[in-house]
Amino acid sequence: MSKTAESETSPLYEQIKRHIRQGINSGEFAANERVPSENSLVEQFGVSRMTAHRALRELKDEGIVVRVSGVGTFVADAQPKGHLITVNNIAQEIRGRGHEHSSKVIQNVEELASADIGFQFGVEMRTPMFHSLIVHLENGVPIQLEDRFVLKGAFPDYGSIDFEKTTTNEYLMAHAPLQYVEHRVKSVRPNKKILKLLSIEADEPCLLLVRRAWSGDRVVSYSHFTHPGSRFEFVDTFKP
Repeated sequence: MSKTAESETSPLYEQIKRHIRQGINSGEFAANERVPSENSLVEQFGVSRMTAHRALRELKDEGIVVRVSGVGTFVADAQPKGHLITVNNIAQEIRGRGHEHSSKVIQNVEELASADIGFQFGVEMRTPMFHSLIVHLENGVPIQLEDRFVLKGAFPDYGSIDFEKTTTNEYLMAHAPLQYVEHRVKSVRPNKKILKLLSIEADEPCLLLVRRAWSGDRVVSYSHFTHPGSRFEFVDTFKP
């Protein structure tokens, strides 16, 4: 049976599932990006809301997508995640090398979660968050830009802490010890804002560490740590 004939005879919800799978395989829908909503699918395929809902529900059950109430449906991240890097305090790392740590707080403000940030936390859009942006320096040279969101409900006084006197890591570990951490590392092209904050040239490659951290059964922190490639490297050891 040809693909055309197959699509004409298969149930409508299967046609929708096939369409989304093809979009994921082609790269149209990347990991952690939204797929069409139920309303969009109803309009695009001329089906009932129940049919669109069934297609997305079955894709969720198959691990293809992740649905977040009040936020949307996103492509599941199927890439393997290795436990390669421990959760370290940047200040302790720098002092351990016999160097001086300092930090500059660019912002520490309260925000309402966007759809994408809500997805990372598994909460609804507009959930109260704190958003901090901090540059960490070693002997006066920027080596890390920390861009962190924390759940206000877990850390209600986070916005009032002076993170030039302590680090976010020290604060978070003292108030809600982490029980599970997810890490991803990749190379990135820094935008103009990052170039300025890290005092690097436009052709400087950067390493990005993306971290989600759980305390209890919920995500409490989501962070991006950007490092100039010429000033920083990740080193870790483990015993098989």
